[in-house]
Amino acid sequence: MNPQDQPAPSAEEGDIPFMQRLLDNHFLLLFLGVAIPTVVYIIWGIIEITAVPLAK
Repeated sequence: MNPQDQPAPSAEEGDIPFMQRLLDNHFLLLFLGVAIPTVVYIIWGIIEITAVPLAK
């Protein structure tokens, strides 16, 4: 068998960059797209509630 007949070596899991593996995970992106705005709005709401002056 000639070296030219062998298929090219496939990319192993370690060769794939981190950001590509992150962006290829659709369920993680869905989770982050729901969780991050939820957390931001909750924190924003808490800040707004604490900024309201106390009634006399």
